[in-house]
Amino acid sequence: MDYYDRVQEAAEAIRSKVRHVPSIAVVLGSGLGGFAALLADPVSMPYGQVPNWPPVRVAGHEGRLVVGTVQRRTVIALAGRSHAYEGHDVGTVTFAVRVLGCLGVKILILTNAAGGINTAFARGDVMVIDDHINLTGLNPLVGPNEDRFGPRFPDMTQVYASRLRAVADQAGAALEMQLPHGVYAALTGPSYETPAEIRYLRTIGADAVGMSTVPEAIAARHMGLEVLGISCITNMAAGVLPGPLSHEEVLETARRVRGRFMALLEGIIGRI
Repeated sequence: MDYYDRVQEAAEAIRSKVRHVPSIAVVLGSGLGGFAALLADPVSMPYGQVPNWPPVRVAGHEGRLVVGTVQRRTVIALAGRSHAYEGHDVGTVTFAVRVLGCLGVKILILTNAAGGINTAFARGDVMVIDDHINLTGLNPLVGPNEDRFGPRFPDMTQVYASRLRAVADQAGAALEMQLPHGVYAALTGPSYETPAEIRYLRTIGADAVGMSTVPEAIAARHMGLEVLGISCITNMAAGVLPGPLSHEEVLETARRVRGRFMALLEGIIGRI
Protein backbone atom coordinates (compact mmCIF):
# COMPACT_ATOMS: atom_id res chain seq x y z
CA MET A 1 0.00 0.00 0.00
CA ASP A 2 1.11 3.56 -0.58
CA TYR A 3 1.20 6.14 2.22
CA TYR A 4 -2.35 7.41 1.66
CA ASP A 5 -3.77 3.88 1.74
CA ARG A 6 -1.89 3.07 4.96
CA VAL A 7 -3.32 6.22 6.55
CA GLN A 8 -6.82 5.25 5.42
CA GLU A 9 -6.42 1.72 6.79
CA ALA A 10 -5.50 3.12 10.21
CA ALA A 11 -8.41 5.57 10.09
CA GLU A 12 -10.88 2.78 9.26
CA ALA A 13 -9.60 0.65 12.13
CA ILE A 14 -10.22 3.51 14.58
CA ARG A 15 -13.60 4.33 13.06
CA SER A 16 -14.71 0.73 13.51
CA LYS A 17 -14.07 0.94 17.29
CA VAL A 18 -15.90 4.17 18.11
CA ARG A 19 -19.52 5.21 17.77
CA HIS A 20 -18.77 8.82 16.93
CA VAL A 21 -15.58 10.32 15.50
CA PRO A 22 -15.02 13.64 17.27
CA SER A 23 -14.03 16.89 15.62
CA ILE A 24 -11.37 17.73 18.27
CA ALA A 25 -8.08 15.92 18.84
CA VAL A 26 -5.29 16.53 21.35
CA VAL A 27 -1.68 15.36 20.98
CA LEU A 28 -0.09 15.08 24.42
CA GLY A 29 3.61 15.83 24.84
CA SER A 30 6.26 14.47 27.20
CA GLY A 31 4.85 13.83 30.66
CA LEU A 32 1.44 15.26 29.74
CA GLY A 33 -0.33 12.06 28.74
CA GLY A 34 -2.33 11.94 31.97
CA PHE A 35 -5.03 14.03 30.31
CA ALA A 36 -6.17 10.93 28.43
CA ALA A 37 -7.14 9.34 31.77
CA LEU A 38 -9.65 12.14 32.38
CA LEU A 39 -11.84 11.17 29.46
CA ALA A 40 -15.19 9.64 30.38
CA ASP A 41 -16.58 6.55 28.64
CA PRO A 42 -13.20 5.92 27.06
CA VAL A 43 -12.37 3.67 24.13
CA SER A 44 -8.64 3.02 24.42
CA MET A 45 -6.39 1.59 21.72
CA PRO A 46 -2.65 1.00 22.22
CA TYR A 47 -0.81 2.23 19.15
CA GLY A 48 0.28 -1.32 18.44
CA GLN A 49 -3.35 -2.25 17.77
CA VAL A 50 -3.80 0.39 15.06
CA PRO A 51 -2.59 -0.77 11.62
CA ASN A 52 0.58 0.99 10.42
CA TRP A 53 0.75 3.27 13.48
CA PRO A 54 4.39 4.02 14.38
CA PRO A 55 5.62 2.83 17.78
CA VAL A 56 6.58 5.26 20.56
CA ARG A 57 9.69 4.47 22.59
CA VAL A 58 10.39 7.72 24.45
CA ALA A 59 10.00 7.99 28.23
CA GLY A 60 6.94 10.07 29.11
CA HIS A 61 5.01 8.97 25.99
CA GLU A 62 2.55 6.20 26.85
CA GLY A 63 1.66 5.21 23.30
CA ARG A 64 -2.13 4.90 23.17
CA LEU A 65 -5.13 6.55 21.55
CA VAL A 66 -8.19 7.31 23.66
CA VAL A 67 -11.61 8.48 22.47
CA GLY A 68 -13.86 9.80 25.23
CA THR A 69 -15.72 12.82 26.55
CA VAL A 70 -14.68 15.86 28.56
CA GLN A 71 -16.73 19.00 29.14
CA ARG A 72 -19.57 17.31 27.22
CA ARG A 73 -17.37 17.15 24.13
CA THR A 74 -16.05 13.97 22.53
CA VAL A 75 -12.33 14.16 21.79
CA ILE A 76 -9.47 11.98 20.59
CA ALA A 77 -6.40 12.11 22.82
CA LEU A 78 -3.04 10.78 21.63
CA ALA A 79 -0.87 9.93 24.63
CA GLY A 80 2.50 10.11 22.90
CA ARG A 81 3.94 10.96 19.51
CA SER A 82 6.75 9.88 17.19
CA HIS A 83 9.88 12.01 16.78
CA ALA A 84 12.39 12.35 13.97
CA TYR A 85 15.24 11.80 16.43
CA GLU A 86 14.01 8.22 16.93
CA GLY A 87 15.03 7.58 13.33
CA HIS A 88 11.59 8.08 11.81
CA ASP A 89 11.12 9.85 8.50
CA VAL A 90 8.86 12.88 8.44
CA GLY A 91 5.97 10.90 6.94
CA THR A 92 6.06 8.63 9.96
CA VAL A 93 6.29 11.59 12.35
CA THR A 94 3.14 13.08 10.85
CA PHE A 95 1.28 9.80 10.28
CA ALA A 96 -1.00 10.33 13.29
CA VAL A 97 -2.03 13.79 12.12
CA ARG A 98 -2.80 12.45 8.65
CA VAL A 99 -5.02 9.77 10.21
CA LEU A 100 -6.82 12.35 12.36
CA GLY A 101 -7.49 14.50 9.31
CA CYS A 102 -8.85 11.55 7.34
CA LEU A 103 -11.08 10.62 10.28
CA GLY A 104 -12.73 14.03 10.06
CA VAL A 105 -11.04 15.87 12.91
CA LYS A 106 -11.33 19.64 12.36
CA ILE A 107 -9.45 21.07 15.36
CA LEU A 108 -6.03 19.84 16.51
CA ILE A 109 -4.51 20.86 19.85
CA LEU A 110 -0.77 20.16 19.85
CA THR A 111 0.99 20.17 23.22
CA ASN A 112 4.65 19.76 24.03
CA ALA A 113 7.30 20.08 26.68
CA ALA A 114 9.66 22.90 25.73
CA GLY A 115 12.75 24.71 26.91
CA GLY A 116 12.32 28.36 27.83
CA ILE A 117 14.44 30.79 25.83
CA ASN A 118 12.63 33.96 26.86
CA THR A 119 14.23 35.00 30.14
CA ALA A 120 10.87 36.23 31.43
CA PHE A 121 9.70 32.60 31.53
CA ALA A 122 10.06 30.19 34.45
CA ARG A 123 9.80 26.43 34.78
CA GLY A 124 6.14 25.44 34.84
CA ASP A 125 4.89 28.31 32.68
CA VAL A 126 2.44 27.47 29.91
CA MET A 127 2.98 29.28 26.59
CA VAL A 128 0.46 29.65 23.79
CA ILE A 129 2.25 29.28 20.46
CA ASP A 130 1.66 32.25 18.15
CA ASP A 131 4.04 31.11 15.42
CA HIS A 132 6.96 28.78 14.84
CA ILE A 133 10.42 28.62 13.29
CA ASN A 134 11.19 25.33 11.57
CA LEU A 135 14.89 24.53 11.97
CA THR A 136 14.49 20.76 11.76
CA GLY A 137 15.37 20.62 8.07
CA LEU A 138 12.20 18.54 7.66
CA ASN A 139 8.92 19.35 5.96
CA PRO A 140 6.18 16.74 5.51
CA LEU A 141 5.16 18.30 2.21
CA VAL A 142 8.45 17.61 0.40
CA GLY A 143 8.02 15.20 -2.50
CA PRO A 144 5.05 14.52 -4.78
CA ASN A 145 1.95 16.22 -3.42
CA GLU A 146 -0.94 14.01 -2.33
CA ASP A 147 -3.88 16.07 -3.57
CA ARG A 148 -6.28 14.02 -1.44
CA PHE A 149 -4.57 15.51 1.63
CA GLY A 150 -4.28 19.10 0.46
CA PRO A 151 -2.85 21.63 -2.03
CA ARG A 152 0.72 21.76 -3.31
CA PHE A 153 1.45 25.17 -1.74
CA PRO A 154 -0.59 25.63 1.46
CA ASP A 155 -0.59 29.02 3.14
CA MET A 156 1.24 29.22 6.48
CA THR A 157 0.42 32.83 7.37
CA GLN A 158 -1.51 31.71 10.42
CA VAL A 159 -0.54 28.17 11.34
CA TYR A 160 -1.96 28.58 14.86
CA ALA A 161 -5.51 29.91 14.65
CA SER A 162 -6.09 33.28 16.31
CA ARG A 163 -9.60 32.13 17.24
CA LEU A 164 -8.25 29.20 19.21
CA ARG A 165 -5.52 31.29 20.84
CA ALA A 166 -8.23 33.62 22.11
CA VAL A 167 -10.13 30.62 23.50
CA ALA A 168 -6.96 29.54 25.33
CA ASP A 169 -6.62 33.00 26.85
CA GLN A 170 -10.24 32.88 28.06
CA ALA A 171 -9.73 29.44 29.61
CA GLY A 172 -6.52 30.62 31.29
CA ALA A 173 -8.20 33.73 32.69
CA ALA A 174 -10.99 31.61 34.18
CA LEU A 175 -8.31 29.60 36.01
CA GLU A 176 -6.33 32.73 36.96
CA MET A 177 -3.44 31.44 34.84
CA GLN A 178 -1.20 33.92 33.07
CA LEU A 179 -0.56 32.47 29.61
CA PRO A 180 2.34 34.14 27.82
CA HIS A 181 2.36 33.91 24.04
CA GLY A 182 5.46 33.26 21.99
CA VAL A 183 7.31 31.72 19.07
CA TYR A 184 8.30 28.05 19.21
CA ALA A 185 11.51 26.94 17.49
CA ALA A 186 11.71 23.30 16.41
CA LEU A 187 15.04 21.49 16.17
CA THR A 188 15.60 17.82 15.43
CA GLY A 189 17.32 16.76 18.67
CA PRO A 190 17.81 14.50 20.54
CA SER A 191 20.72 16.43 22.05
CA TYR A 192 19.74 19.59 23.86
CA GLU A 193 20.90 22.84 22.31
CA THR A 194 24.17 24.54 23.20
CA PRO A 195 24.17 27.93 24.94
CA ALA A 196 25.40 29.49 21.69
CA GLU A 197 22.50 27.96 19.79
CA ILE A 198 20.07 29.30 22.39
CA ARG A 199 21.54 32.80 22.02
CA TYR A 200 21.06 32.46 18.26
CA LEU A 201 17.46 31.31 18.68
CA ARG A 202 16.72 34.23 20.99
CA THR A 203 18.22 36.62 18.43
CA ILE A 204 15.96 35.35 15.64
CA GLY A 205 12.85 35.70 17.77
CA ALA A 206 12.23 32.33 19.46
CA ASP A 207 10.74 32.20 22.95
CA ALA A 208 10.79 28.42 23.44
CA VAL A 209 12.46 25.43 21.81
CA GLY A 210 11.55 21.79 21.36
CA MET A 211 11.85 18.70 19.18
CA SER A 212 8.29 18.16 17.92
CA THR A 213 5.02 19.87 16.94
CA VAL A 214 6.08 21.83 13.84
CA PRO A 215 5.93 19.00 11.26
CA GLU A 216 2.56 18.00 12.75
CA ALA A 217 1.27 21.57 12.52
CA ILE A 218 2.35 21.83 8.87
CA ALA A 219 0.64 18.55 7.98
CA ALA A 220 -2.51 19.62 9.81
CA ARG A 221 -2.71 22.94 7.99
CA HIS A 222 -2.08 21.15 4.69
CA MET A 223 -5.29 19.21 5.43
CA GLY A 224 -7.24 22.30 6.48
CA LEU A 225 -7.35 21.61 10.23
CA GLU A 226 -7.39 24.48 12.72
CA VAL A 227 -4.40 24.22 15.05
CA LEU A 228 -3.74 25.37 18.60
CA GLY A 229 -0.25 24.91 20.04
CA ILE A 230 0.57 24.92 23.75
CA SER A 231 4.04 24.54 25.27
CA CYS A 232 4.69 23.56 28.87
CA ILE A 233 8.00 25.21 29.79
CA THR A 234 9.53 22.27 31.61
CA ASN A 235 13.07 23.64 31.79
CA MET A 236 15.00 26.75 30.94
CA ALA A 237 17.14 26.28 27.86
CA ALA A 238 20.91 25.82 27.93
CA GLY A 239 22.80 28.82 29.28
CA VAL A 240 19.72 30.60 30.65
CA LEU A 241 20.38 29.12 34.10
CA PRO A 242 23.52 27.40 35.39
CA GLY A 243 23.55 23.62 35.40
CA PRO A 244 23.00 20.79 32.90
CA LEU A 245 19.71 19.75 31.31
CA SER A 246 18.05 16.35 31.60
CA HIS A 247 14.92 14.56 30.43
CA GLU A 248 14.22 13.69 34.07
CA GLU A 249 13.86 17.42 34.80
CA VAL A 250 11.39 17.72 31.92
CA LEU A 251 9.23 14.89 33.24
CA GLU A 252 9.42 16.12 36.85
CA THR A 253 8.20 19.59 35.87
CA ALA A 254 5.44 18.12 33.70
CA ARG A 255 4.26 16.07 36.70
CA ARG A 256 4.31 19.15 38.91
CA VAL A 257 2.11 21.25 36.59
CA ARG A 258 -0.06 18.39 35.35
CA GLY A 259 -3.15 19.43 37.32
CA ARG A 260 -3.13 23.03 36.05
CA PHE A 261 -2.29 21.89 32.52
CA MET A 262 -5.16 19.40 32.38
CA ALA A 263 -7.58 21.97 33.82
CA LEU A 264 -6.50 24.38 31.08
CA LEU A 265 -7.12 21.77 28.37
CA GLU A 266 -10.54 21.04 29.82
CA GLY A 267 -11.37 24.73 29.82
CA ILE A 268 -10.24 25.16 26.23
CA ILE A 269 -12.21 22.18 24.96
CA GLY A 270 -15.30 23.31 26.85
CA ARG A 271 -15.14 26.71 25.11
CA ILE A 272 -14.51 25.58 21.55
